[in-house]
Amino acid sequence: MQSRNKFLDDMSQLMTNAMGVAQGAKTEAETAMKGFVDRWMADRDFVTREEFDAVRAMAQKAREENTALAARIAALEEAAEGKKKKA
Repeated sequence: MQSRNKFLDDMSQLMTNAMGVAQGAKTEAETAMKGFVDRWMADRDFVTREEFDAVRAMAQKAREENTALAARIAALEEAAEGKKKKA
């Protein structure tokens, strides 16, 4: 029969408890960091992807309308110049 060394048993128990404490500290640190990041993000004026896509679509439509209006103005100016030359 093998006799157990009390010192080794105590060291084993101490290491097991230390690992439990370290695991708890890790979990607590992760929770605190996640809370910090969540608060930081909430304080910023970030937009959602849907909002960004909606504004992007509106800007693209406005750009296309602007291009069409510029072409229309150019055509009207040419027509006005043609009338001035005839007169």
